[in-house]
This record gives sequence, C-alpha cells and structure tokens, in this order.
Amino acid sequence: MWLINSSIGRKVVMALTGVALVLFLTFHMSMNVAALFSRDAYNTICELLGANWYAVVATMGLAALAVIHIVYAFWLTMQNRTARGTSRYEVVAKPQNVEWASQNMLVLGIIVLLGLLLHFFNFWYNMMFAELVGFQGVCDPADGFGWIQETFKNPVYVVLYIVWLVALWFHLTHGFWSAMQTFGWNGKVWFNRWKVIGQVYSTLLILGFLVVVIAFALGCAPSLCC
Repeated sequence: MWLINSSIGRKVVMALTGVALVLFLTFHMSMNVAALFSRDAYNTICELLGANWYAVVATMGLAALAVIHIVYAFWLTMQNRTARGTSRYEVVAKPQNVEWASQNMLVLGIIVLLGLLLHFFNFWYNMMFAELVGFQGVCDPADGFGWIQETFKNPVYVVLYIVWLVALWFHLTHGFWSAMQTFGWNGKVWFNRWKVIGQVYSTLLILGFLVVVIAFALGCAPSLCC
C-alpha cells in the first residue's frame, strides 16, 4: 500500500511506469526507422503486431502503464501544490538551477497526452482497431506504410507531431534523471552522468521519430524512392 499512500511510493510508480514507456518508445522508434528503408519490412512488422492476441494484450498493458503514469503524475502535482498552499503565489523570481522542463512538467505532460491521443487516432484507430472491428479507411488496416504516407502528407499533422515530439523530448530529459534519482542512483558523481545519459538517449530517441516525420513529409525517404 505504500506505493499509493506515500509520496515516495507514488514517485516509484511514476519512475517504473516511465522507464517501461521509454523502453516501448525505443522499440517503436526502431520500428518506424524501418519504414525509411523498406515498405515491405515495415508492413511485415505491422502484420506481426496487428490484431493478433499477443499484440492486443500488449496494447492493453501499455495503455494501463500510460494511464497509471498519467494519473500518478497529476496526483503528485496536485499533492505538491496543496503542500505549498498559497505560498506558491508569493514567488516572483524563478528558482535558480532549476530546469525549465522541471517547472513545466504538467504543461508538457498535457501536450504529450494530447499528442498521444492524436497518434492513437491516426494509427491505432485506423489499423489495429479497424482490423478488430472490420472496417477499412483510406488504406488497408495492415498497410502501416500507407498510413504514414497518408498522415504526413498533411502539413497540419506534420507541425502537430513536431510540437508533440519537442514536448516529449523536454519531458523525457527531465523524467529520465528524475527516475534515477527516485531509485536512489543520484550520488554526486552519477547525478550529472545520469543527466547527460538522459539527454543523449532522449535526443537520439526523438531524432529517430523526427527523421521519419520530416522524411515522409518532404517525400525524401529512401523507401519512397525505390
């Protein structure tokens, strides 16, 4: 029960679910990069992760992780605000040595959540959900490559995805070292190391997603030229 009743327990839940979601993002980014080079390779992966029972179970598990992470994030934010009371309104100067992302995690989290809902609509709804209920949109539900093309030929979606990914980068760079701190891996030496590792990892991760968005938006992905 300490994972629910104590502030430290809630932070541990946040950290664990956050790390699990980062691992999924890493897999998802690697999968998307395949679309840059081969339509067949990407669609083969989509077929393996279609409406198969194991993919559906994994999706439900990921959804549960995301919901828990979001609920605990709002819970901790409200708890911190309640603890500060009206004193937070008396602060006129920005705290020294505090990252911008750390001060705006709630706003960043909301942007990330809205981007996630958009992503679900553009891909999960038109692919796995469409296959489960038996309807077809502009592209076949199993044609993930076609859905990438269809989505990023719309400049509005391109801009929204870029904004989403930038917000996600800020969220991850703070969340990564914050999770390590929660686990107690924050000695004098490793605290700065975890910050650097988090920034490098998050940057490479988000760049992988951005390259796919921009390459398909500009029509210069190698898989489009073959």
